[in-house]
Formats: sequence, C-alpha cells, structure tokens
Amino acid sequence: MKIYLVGGAVRDYFLKLPIKDRDWVVVGSTPKQLLKKKFKQVGKDFPVFLHPDTFEEYALARTEKKFGLGYTGFKTNYSKTVTLHEDLFRRDLTINAIAQDEYGNFIDPVNGIQDIKLRLLRHISQSFQEDPLRVLRVARFAAQLAHLGFQIDKKTMQLMNIIVKNGELSFLTSHRVWNETKKALLTYSPHVYFITLKKCNALSVLFPEIDNLYKIKQKYYFYNSKNLGNHFLFSLFNFSKKNKSIDMRFAFFCQFFTYYKNFYQKDYLNKDDNYQSNLIKKMFIRLDIPIAIRKLSYIVAKNYFFLHNIFFITSQEIVNLFNRMDVWRDPSKILKISILSKYCIFFSKCKYYKKNYINCFFKIIFLIINSISIKFIIQEGFKGYLIKKELTRLRVFVLDIYRLKVFLLK
Repeated sequence: MKIYLVGGAVRDYFLKLPIKDRDWVVVGSTPKQLLKKKFKQVGKDFPVFLHPDTFEEYALARTEKKFGLGYTGFKTNYSKTVTLHEDLFRRDLTINAIAQDEYGNFIDPVNGIQDIKLRLLRHISQSFQEDPLRVLRVARFAAQLAHLGFQIDKKTMQLMNIIVKNGELSFLTSHRVWNETKKALLTYSPHVYFITLKKCNALSVLFPEIDNLYKIKQKYYFYNSKNLGNHFLFSLFNFSKKNKSIDMRFAFFCQFFTYYKNFYQKDYLNKDDNYQSNLIKKMFIRLDIPIAIRKLSYIVAKNYFFLHNIFFITSQEIVNLFNRMDVWRDPSKILKISILSKYCIFFSKCKYYKKNYINCFFKIIFLIINSISIKFIIQEGFKGYLIKKELTRLRVFVLDIYRLKVFLLK
C-alpha cells in the first residue's frame, strides 16, 4: 500500500497559496484494509475514508467508465490493481493531477506543473466531456485563479461547449450546481465564473435570470456597458472587492433582476417589486439555496425600489418597512442593506442621492427610530396591542422631526 498527496494541496504548493485541505490517494489497498486501520468510510459511490487522527480524506485509487447520462452515469473500479497514473488520468484538469510521494517527489504524468507555470486551465483527455459537472468546476477554477492570470485552454472551452450542447447539464442536481456556485462566489473574482458560463453557453441553462440581463439594453450606459449583463459583471467585480460574505454577494446580484420589468418607466416609485421577488423565489427553489442566504436577498429584492427611493417615502412607510424586515431583532440587517443600497444599479436624479449619503441615512434613521424605549411606553400605562401602536407612533414622530431638521438645513 502506497499513499500520495494529490489535488489542490499540491497545486497550491506550486502557486505558493495557503494550503487549506489535504487530500490523499491510496494505491494497492482495499476498503477492508483501511477499515482495519480504523479509517472511517464516508463515500457512497466510491470508497473515501477519514483518517482516524487527522480526519483528512483518503480515497482509494480508481478509474471511471462512462455508461449512462449525467455525472452519476459512471462505473467505478477501485481494485488493488489500479495504478496512481490511472487515477491521475481520470481527473479533470492537468493542474489537479499532480501527486507527491512520502519522500517529496512529484509525479506529474500530464504536465500539470508546466501548465501551472503557463497559467493554463487545460483538460487531461477527451473523457473530460463525459462529466457535466466539469463545466462548473472549470468555471469555478477560472474565478478562483483569475487574479493569478489563469486562462482556459481553447480546446477545453470547446469541450465545455459540447457538454452544454449535448444537454448533459440538465442532469446536474441543484446541490451540485449550488455547491460550485457557492465556492465561486467566495473567490477573488466571482464575476469570472459567470463570464465563463456565458462563453460556453451554460449560463442560459443554469442561470437564465442572469443570462436574460444581456437582452436588456441600458437606458444609460454605465461603465461603457450597453446591456445589463455586462454591467452586472463589472458591478459584481467592484462590489466583491470590499464585501466578501456570500450572503452579501448573492443579494447584490439578485438586485439586477429588478429590471426585467419597467426598466424604461420614468416613475421609479411605482415599479412592481413583487415581480422580481417571485422571480428570485423560483431561483431559490430551483437551486435549493440555503435559507440563511435567501433571507437578505429576498428582503432586498422585495423592497428594492422602495429602499432606493427612501428619501421620497413617508416616515410611516419607513417604520413599516423596518417592521417588515424585522430589523429590531437583527440590527445587522440595516448595515448590510445600507451597503447594498449604495450600490444602486441606476443613477437617481434626486439631488439628495449620493452613494455615501444613502449609506449613512439608513444607519442614522435606524438609530433614531430604535432609540424609543418600550419600557417608557409601558411605564406610561399602555398595555397589549396599544404598546405596539404607541411605539410605532413615537417612532414615526421622532423620524419626522429629524427629517424636517435635515430639510431645513438644506
């Protein structure tokens, strides 16, 4: 039995990146032998084991043969006779097919080290096109390594197009799609993930909501972009520089779906927020997105035009909005919404609209409204539903006073 370090750990060593996880491949062994050594089996489709002390993943060397459709249509062989080279040849990209033995020697049968130097994402063999998940993986690696100058090999991109054309993407589960998308959204360049999917025609299949943005011409050309698709990518790139949490990044690009309807309407106050919130709900269900990430996106989409025209709405409507968003129990929502709101898709003609000002405005009005104490209301003798009614009245009252002072100072 021989054990080799493989995959991302070896790749990141050559790229001088921090090594987060280490994966191992075991050659010349069986599941029974590993179980006797107290390894814990976790793999269902093929034997993957956790080390009893380090809890790192150890997989038996294997080969795969395509017999059906989708990424599950493979017959796996993990017998003792499978060699290290055979295991490496079944992998997706050359940069992920480098192994290191216990003495520190590197085994590189497909010239992965050279491709790392060339900053090239290249497939290993024609069998690349047998697994539709590789379209997403390549797109994700393109986003993950874009800041280091990596590009996708032309022939690899051609194979990705063939996978899409053959309809293989339809066999991917929502879990698989979201898992790769989540990893891509957490990279330095998440916009590259969607650019890559667009280039191989996968965007219209996996994210039709984003692909449709390319069909919407802009009334005003932002960043020299003639359609909302290009503007979306450029904006996501800028937003991601300062906002790294996945719920913020996901909520940010959900804002763009607000313009499917009414993009050319002059009255920004009367746009339909229900249309885009329903659109996003359908995407949540289709991709099975975790509830924790859904919440912020839905709040922003549901109240998008309301939030971006907050200077024009009454204090009563603002208090009602904060009640709907339940910011009292989770004040962090205000900070997130204020950040998202300053990255407005369009430039409002309102003379009060400034990116920094709208950001501060949300925080200030929340602090003012939240300063009203319920204890004070109870001490005044209010009971039951009258407590909430009086609390709302006082919140509206103090907010009106603040806004009047601001108006007078203008």
